[in-house]
Amino acid sequence: MSDVQHITIADEGHVLAEADIRSTEDAVQADLWVEAGHLPPGTRTNLVDAVLDSTTAEPGTPLHLTLPAGDAEMLQRLEERCSGVTARAAGATCQVDTKTPAG
Repeated sequence: MSDVQHITIADEGHVLAEADIRSTEDAVQADLWVEAGHLPPGTRTNLVDAVLDSTTAEPGTPLHLTLPAGDAEMLQRLEERCSGVTARAAGATCQVDTKTPAG
């Protein structure tokens, strides 16, 4: 059974970033999206934080993320908050594998 959660980051009613998070007993999968172009500072970091803070999975649960290719800000934030982050390009996306952080 899978639990699905949707996160939206908006500014004045305009959606800037979104994530869909699916949790199972064994892993968490998150798909992150941001609007193209210039975004207010911290939008990408806030999205990563919202995803990591929203999961109820036990610390150390496998976490698989899909994010836009070349999004260094999101990847850097994941590396700051999670251990053992690995990333690989997959077309227009980046596939990231890590584990859920401790509270």
